[in-house]
Formats: sequence, C-alpha cells, structure tokens
Amino acid sequence: MNDDADKREIDYKSDKYLAFQMCFFAAAILINFILPRLATHYNVPLYLDNVGTLMAAILGGYLPGIAVGYLNNIINMQGNPGNAYYVVLSTMIAACGTYFGRKGYYKKFGKAVLTIPVYAVIGGALGSVLTYLLYGFGMGEGISAPFARRLYEQGYMNVFWAQFTSDVVIDLIDKAITVVLAYFIIKAIPDKLKPGLWLTGWRQAPLSEDAIKDAKKGNTRSFSLRGKIIAIITAIMVCVAVVTTIISYLLFQNFAMKQYTYSCSSAARLAANVIDTKRLDEFVDVGNGHSSSEYLAVRNKLDGIRKANPDIEYLYVYRITDEGVQVVFDLNTFDVNGQAPGTIIQLEDYLMPYKDKIMAGEPIEPILDNTMYGQLLTVLEPIKDSTGENICYAGADIKVEDIKLSTLNYMTKVSSLFMGFYIFILALCIWLVDYHLIYPITAMTVSARKFAYDSEEAREISVDRLQHLDISTGDEIENLYDSLSKTIAETVGYLEDVEAKGEEIAHMQNGLIYVLADMVESRDKNTGDHVRKTAAYVRLIMNKMKEKGIYADQLSDEFMEDVANSAPLHDVGKIMVSDTILNKPGKLTDDEFAIMKSHTSAGSKVIESAMKLVSDSGYLKEAKNLATYHHERWDGKGYPSGKAGEEIPLSARIMAIADVFDALVSKRSYKEPFTFEKAMDIIKEGAGTQFDPNIAAIFAEAEPEVRAVTAAHESMLGQGIRNFMDEE
Repeated sequence: MNDDADKREIDYKSDKYLAFQMCFFAAAILINFILPRLATHYNVPLYLDNVGTLMAAILGGYLPGIAVGYLNNIINMQGNPGNAYYVVLSTMIAACGTYFGRKGYYKKFGKAVLTIPVYAVIGGALGSVLTYLLYGFGMGEGISAPFARRLYEQGYMNVFWAQFTSDVVIDLIDKAITVVLAYFIIKAIPDKLKPGLWLTGWRQAPLSEDAIKDAKKGNTRSFSLRGKIIAIITAIMVCVAVVTTIISYLLFQNFAMKQYTYSCSSAARLAANVIDTKRLDEFVDVGNGHSSSEYLAVRNKLDGIRKANPDIEYLYVYRITDEGVQVVFDLNTFDVNGQAPGTIIQLEDYLMPYKDKIMAGEPIEPILDNTMYGQLLTVLEPIKDSTGENICYAGADIKVEDIKLSTLNYMTKVSSLFMGFYIFILALCIWLVDYHLIYPITAMTVSARKFAYDSEEAREISVDRLQHLDISTGDEIENLYDSLSKTIAETVGYLEDVEAKGEEIAHMQNGLIYVLADMVESRDKNTGDHVRKTAAYVRLIMNKMKEKGIYADQLSDEFMEDVANSAPLHDVGKIMVSDTILNKPGKLTDDEFAIMKSHTSAGSKVIESAMKLVSDSGYLKEAKNLATYHHERWDGKGYPSGKAGEEIPLSARIMAIADVFDALVSKRSYKEPFTFEKAMDIIKEGAGTQFDPNIAAIFAEAEPEVRAVTAAHESMLGQGIRNFMDEE
C-alpha cells in the first residue's frame, strides 16, 4: 500500500494528481455519508460509517484518513449533533487503518481480517464507555439498544454490562463488514493508480525509503528534531487542554448551579402564584377525607409546573403553624410518595439552621445540603396572604447528582472533541513538519555526507545530487538549502573554473529559452482549421435542433450564440500539452494519453482564469463547459469527470459530435483521414453510447449540409496552400 519506489516515479511537482486525490477523498467522505443512511433506510442494525475512512487511511496516509474520519463526524452532526462527540473514535480508527496499511495488512484478505477486533475495541468498547459518560446509565434508543435489552432481561447482566456487551458485539459485526467492504473496494482500484492516492507534500525531490526511515528515526545523538517537535506540540496542546478544561469545568459548574437555582426559583414562584391563601384550610382538610375540586385543580397546575421543568425533583407547599410545618401540597415522585395534606412534619436537619426564619415566614436563600433524599438544591418561595404576612412556602428541590452528571457529560464532550481535534492537528503538524522540515533537512544532510572532492567526476556527481534536491519550502529551510548549494557550487567552481562553466550554463539557458519559444509558436498544425470546422458543425447542429424542436427549452438565441462563439476555445487546454505528444505520429502510450486527456481540465482552468479578469464573462461560461466536458461520453465512460447522459452540458454534447467527426475526416500526424461516409457511420454507431442519440440523429439527418461544410473548408484549405506556394 505504501510502496515508496512507486511513489518516487510520480512527478512530485505535478498538479495532475491533486484533482484525482481530492476526488478520491471526497468519494471516501461520500461513502461514509451514504452507507449509514442506507443501513438506516433498510433497517439494518449497523453503522457502516468508517468504510470511507479506512479507504482514505490505507491509500492516502495518516492525514487524509484522519481528516476524512474527522469530517465524517462533523458532517453527520448536521443530522445528529451528538455524532460530533464520537470524532475521537473515528480519528483513532483512521490512525490504526494507516498503520495496518503501511504494515501490509490489506494486501491479503486473511491479514485484513485480523484488524477487525482492533476497530471493534475502539468503536464498541471505547464507544460504549463514551456513550455512558455522555448520556448516563441506560439503554437509550441506539442501534444496539434492542440487543442490550434482551441481555438485560435474561438477568445475567446489569444495565451497563448489557449495553457494553451489546455495543461490542454489534460493533464487531459492523467493523467486520466495514473491513471487508474497504478491502474489496481497495482491491478494485488499479494498482497503477494507488501510488497517486498517497498524500505527499514534497517540497523537494522525494527521498528513498531508507532515507525516510532514517529521517523518522532521527539517527541523532539524543532526541531527534522530529521527536522534539512532536513533543512540543503535544505538550502545548496538553497544557492548553488542561487549562481550558479546568476553566471550562469551573465556568460550567458555576453556570449549571445558577441555571438549576434559576429553575428551582422559577418553579417555586410559579407554584406560589397558583396558591389561593384563602383556601389553605380547605386544601388541608383534603387530607381528612374532604373532597375539593379546587384542590385537584391546583394540584394539576403544580404537576404541570414540574413537568415543564424536568430538572425539578420535588415540588411542595408547606404552611407555617404554631404546631410546626404543615403539608398543603406534596407531589408524588417516581420513587417517593408525597405527604398527605394536613400532615405536621418536623424540619429536617439541613433546614434547622433556618427554623426561626421559616417559622417567622421570612425569605430564605437557596439551600444546598445533604438530606434524607440525597444532596439537594432547595429554594423556598414565601407565599403571603392579603395582609402581606408570609403564611406558607412553595418549595422546589433539584438533586445535586443531576448537576454533577451534567458537569460530567459536559466535560466528556469537551474532552472527546479535544482528543479528536488533537489527533487531527497532530497528524497535520507531523505531515507538515515531515515535508517542510525533516525531509528537506535529511536530504541536505545525506547529500552533504556523501559529497566527494577526490575527482572531477565525483565532484560533478555530488553537485548534481545536491542541486537535484530541488528544495522549495519557501522559508528558512529553502534559504539554508540555497546557501548550502551556493557555497558548495562556489567551492567546486573555484576548483574547475567557475567562470567558464557559468558562461556555458548561461548559453545553454539562452538556447533553451529560444527552443521553448519556438515550441510555443509551432503548435499542432491542424488546430486552426479544426476549430473553424468544428465551430461550423456546432452552429449547423444547433440550427437543425432548433428546427426539430430538440432541447427547445435550452436552445435560446443567447445560448446558441454563446456556444457558437465559444466553440473555437474547446481545445484551448492543449496549450499545456507538449508538442511531442500533440503531434506524435504513432499511437499514444497510456501515460501520454493521460497527459493528452488533461487538456480538458487545463482548458477549464485557463478559461476560469479569463473569467476572473472580466466583469461580464458572457460566452466564457459555455466555453468552460465545452473545454471541460467535450470528451465526456453519453454512457459515462468519458473524461475528465465520467459524467453521463444529460449530466453532460448540452453544449459539450454537441461539441463531442463535431469534434470527433472532424477528427475522423481530417488528416492527423498519427493517421490518414477517413472517408466522409465512414466517419458518418461511426457517428451513427456511437449514438446512445458515445453520443447523445438525439443530437447524433440530427447530425446524420443533416448529412448534405455537413458534407457542404466539409467541402467548403477543404476548398479554403487548398486555396490557402496555393497562396502560400505562390508567395514562396
């Protein structure tokens, strides 16, 4: 999976693999997005949210794998915000995937299967513990919940272990399917494409595999620079995490206490507002068997207040009497029945310090203390009669365990998000450090160690080796490299007549400039006539389509004019293709054809650049469609995007026929022209596969007009040749 020899064959400064890599990683994210939703849609009790992550990790490396895993959770949090808290698990799975990929586990199916338990431990065991810390003790409603309930109902496990076992078993199955899917998708990718998926950031000539290993090991007297940087980054992030966590904990705890106090106070005030002090005696008599519809109405209102404030554990109303504290209302809870109305109760120990104030009906500050029901936060709201005297209290209690649980949940979320972010940042920093610092320094070190002065040949080889490092980090490392190169070059130059060689190099550079200029001027000799003829065919096709009412909703006058005007730009990207390939007399090799195909993407970029320079891009919008997609096929087997059917812009589908037909009937450096009849038969045969069948039919029906266009341009070409010969 990580064959460095193959990767070194890739042009490390070429951008042609960037789009390919980005498409692959985007596809990995898309797979992570689609598979879980398919599983949900078909009621399959699996997650399947790490297939793309493993693909990116195994084929792309640590950074892409971790990035895909990280983005997977961030994207999925749009549907379920809780997914963001599991980002640490996805990044850990990605890191393990890259490690196993580099060790060759995914070259054989048997070894790939051995990685399943590792992922199951991360996703199942650690995931179950994380879920418990996030959401508390319970079964929940997740994928593993039904199985967990069955385990619990058998009586052999408590809630936690039932849920834990269920999570591990379900995740073991999930990760087994994930590994199998990732393995076979990876196997389906051609081997020649895999090296191009490994995300590198070479700012120099790539190092050998041994040099990379040496760079990572350090081979230094003590701690390597790479290790020091990783340690510094880790130390900084840990310090930031500790400080941030402590501050967050204190702030959240303070906020939670204020929030719960506010909830208690609000509930107590609302309860106080529904009590009619004139009916207290009537309410108390209910406990003696007297019925009261008003009592039931008030009790229902109090129940409503508690339901509207789910944090409230206990809600009650106590009246102050000479005998003590008398119960007026005391709502039942899930595990505690309330006292009957009229019951005289003694104050609990935690309220004794406030006894005098309570008996005097004075306001009481919120109380936080241990009670017979656990640690409670209590708020007592005075209720006054018509004379303004406090005669009873409305009380609301919240269990402090709920506050602690909320704080624990919050800290777990913070820690989980931080760990996921830390893994992502660490991978990014290591990747940047390796390619922008460690590898360039290692390359210079190796080159300097191998430098030899004992012969002219050895000096030339040493200088050449150093100069071909081609370090271009754009920072102090590049300055160091430039200085080192300059110093060594000057040293060698003093030994071998620097001035003479400098003059030779200058002449050679001037010659190359002239050669390159001549190459730009002498492009494909067929292009000029080709663009005129294809433009004529395009205009003819559109006119015929409009007559027949084909795609009438798109064929506006403005559209037709834009397409006709922009048709000559469809091959503008060939400016980026070398003349050797452009005018090669024989069949192109696979690599040459790949470069030739890149003229579509190059043309798109050229036209995009032009569009940025003008305020009204006009026909350039269609020019971009033509340049980018005129080699797409109706059946989706074209390039560069593999679009199919009407996904391909209409202008590009029209140009596809004009472009192929003219190429068939024209002489090229690699072939003789086809006859008009043979070329037309090929267009007809391609209808429905290579070409839009409707447009191909229109083109075939217009055979006389097409023949006229072909003949007219051949006549113009012949006249041009004769004029040129006359001038000569």
